[in-house]
Amino acid sequence: GQGIASLAGMGLAVAFANLLPPETYGTFKFVLSFVAILSIPTLKGMNQALTRAVAQGNEGTLYSALKTKMKWGTLGMLGALMLAGYYFYQDNSTLGYSFLIMSAFIPFVETLNIWVHYLNGKKNFKATGINKSIMRVTTVSAMVAALFFTQNLFLLLFVHFISNTLIRSAILLYSSKKFPPNTKHDPFTIGYGKHLSLMGILGPISKQIDKILVFHFLGPIQVAIYTFSLRPIEELKKPLNSLNQLALPKLSQRNMDKLRASLPGKMLRLLIILLPLVGIYILVAPHFYQLLFPQYMESVVYSQVFALSLLLFPKMLINQTLTAHAQKKQLYIFRISTPAVKIIFLLILLPLHGIWGAIISLIAAEIFGMLLLVFFFKTT
Repeated sequence: GQGIASLAGMGLAVAFANLLPPETYGTFKFVLSFVAILSIPTLKGMNQALTRAVAQGNEGTLYSALKTKMKWGTLGMLGALMLAGYYFYQDNSTLGYSFLIMSAFIPFVETLNIWVHYLNGKKNFKATGINKSIMRVTTVSAMVAALFFTQNLFLLLFVHFISNTLIRSAILLYSSKKFPPNTKHDPFTIGYGKHLSLMGILGPISKQIDKILVFHFLGPIQVAIYTFSLRPIEELKKPLNSLNQLALPKLSQRNMDKLRASLPGKMLRLLIILLPLVGIYILVAPHFYQLLFPQYMESVVYSQVFALSLLLFPKMLINQTLTAHAQKKQLYIFRISTPAVKIIFLLILLPLHGIWGAIISLIAAEIFGMLLLVFFFKTT
């Protein structure tokens, strides 16, 4: 399922690279970079808390989690309206109307994806894979079709949001009827989800602030170049992220002593798999870009260096272990300090060194996070 999603994502990237001017694409990505930030009030940590609860048999928690996320999501809508007002006040109607369009969808776009975490908790990975594939192929098809007919930023944003909202709504309704939850409810989950959300506030900001800073310091064309330097690696990470989803329900059912003995070996095996993958990518990247993204050959060297961050991916198994065993203190420290370090690096290095400063900041923050997680894993 993740493989299909990645292929669809690369197909969309090819369409953007060849059908949309870099300046328009840079503005498009700048606007979308605010989606994750404005979705913070939808309590993203509730997703992991729900997976944990469902894995432990408390499937009825789905509805209370969905209701809570939707209610808090209205704050994100207000944030988008405030941004629209700000840009209208600055006589920037392009961004003003862009955020106005976004405001109508913010409470729903991330919230409706709760079905993924419900099905993962039930360990119904087949249904998750099929539904994810359908969702990604559908939304990508809608965007590619739109790109063939228009380069209008507002229409592209509307198609992006409406297609994602409709398909996620349909899959949520289908999943809740096809695999109905039981009546067991875990009252701990809502509070734990809020804790996970609170400690994760800086995460979405740190993931998107690089594009925001590149836009303000370097302009929309550089945002496009920077985005295409990251895009292939981000698509490669998507199948790897499925390991996190697969792992969380199982980690929730095993004690820490057994995990301390077994997890390092699994992380080492994953690293051994990733090493040749990274080496091959670095070698073929110039030819890959020449074939698919000829307008963005400047992105190649940045992408080759950023590929090294894949070698740090195994650390996320430790993150999932801490989440599965509700290690709140350690999670607070990790999920606040790591994004904070990334933001500090970006604020210092990006204005001085441009895109190179951003790439170095991303890798440095990953290394810091890895060291912190290893320390917690050994001492918890």
